[in-house]
Amino acid sequence: MNPRSEGSAPPVVEAEGLVKTFSDFWLRAKARAVDGVTFEIRAHEIFGLLGPNGSGKSTTIKMILGLLRKSKGRLSVFGREPSDVAVKARIGYLPEETYMYRFLNPRETLDYFGKLFGLPRATRRRRTDELLEMVGLEGAAHRAVGEFSKGMARRLGIAQALINDPEFLILDEPTSGLDPIGTRQVKDLLLDLRRKGKTVLLSSHLLADVEDVCDRMVILYGGKIRASGTADELLRDTKHTTLHLPRLDAAAIAKVDAAIRREVGIAVDRVESPRQRLEDLFLQIVDAARAEQVETSGAMRGGPTAAFLGGSDDQQSGALIADLERAARESTRAAQVAAPAPAPNVPSGDTIAELQRSDGTRSAKPASAPAARAVPDAVDKSVIDGLLGDSVKQGQDRGADEPGARSK
Repeated sequence: MNPRSEGSAPPVVEAEGLVKTFSDFWLRAKARAVDGVTFEIRAHEIFGLLGPNGSGKSTTIKMILGLLRKSKGRLSVFGREPSDVAVKARIGYLPEETYMYRFLNPRETLDYFGKLFGLPRATRRRRTDELLEMVGLEGAAHRAVGEFSKGMARRLGIAQALINDPEFLILDEPTSGLDPIGTRQVKDLLLDLRRKGKTVLLSSHLLADVEDVCDRMVILYGGKIRASGTADELLRDTKHTTLHLPRLDAAAIAKVDAAIRREVGIAVDRVESPRQRLEDLFLQIVDAARAEQVETSGAMRGGPTAAFLGGSDDQQSGALIADLERAARESTRAAQVAAPAPAPNVPSGDTIAELQRSDGTRSAKPASAPAARAVPDAVDKSVIDGLLGDSVKQGQDRGADEPGARSK
């Protein structure tokens, strides 16, 4: 799905002339962190927010989340003010630093965040299992978070950002502290989430990661946008042409160079053999070690994207639960219809309990009491007297058998 082709869908985030100025105690302007920024984040795309430290990235994210108020300009999220509480449930957020309760384990942590979003217990349990498998922490599900490395805590932070199945995911330095395995997994996850219809805002200092996954991006410096566009538009080299050929020896390269000089009048600038990326080499080595079943105590390579993030898992399970509940109600109703009526001369336990009250009278049932619990009007008193007489006689016999009863 090409996000640029869906012009009919309203933007998820719209910012126009956005300004944020920080003031001192006397309300004097101290720093202008964001200065007249205008951009939009379209539905179903990965949008990159780039810039050096102090360029206004984190301030912009906090204004989108409603954690900071804008000084000037216009900003809307899903067509509403960022401070609108209804917007919060549709957003997943991973901050730059991962803060977790160190004495909870990953299962307890995800269950806690699921409760904050009001998720049912069965849904929390299912999503927790899927997310822990996805980020490769199922083997450390019962370890305290305080024992985790930075990379493992980062993996758990990504899982908590997805527990509510958000429509809009904001990730601030998601690959910080991750090894190349985790970095590749996060990039694959972002691409998969885009295919499933999610919108992602990615802020990162690792430009190679942004280049691999982002559809569009803006580059900030000094609180202003210095460049914006797609990756192809910003990175295209308009001064050189690259030719990809099978490997040539020196004689063949000389002939190609001579032909280009003769036909075009220019010389070949540089001849070099292509290299694979260091990330690819690293992953090949790790995959080979895993094939040899080498043990590791760290995080494992994650599994597939959690099923509920596709938007169909909860609907299917909810329909299944509804069908089971409907069948149970029908079965109970059929059993009540087929059950034989109770004998009129056999009193229920509630009737006997009421007859044993100190006043010796039967109290009137409320008008709203169920019919099955109502006391019949015609009761065989001989049966009740016999039951009460037997219970009194048994009590007297037990008292006679107790030690010291005869002496009394």
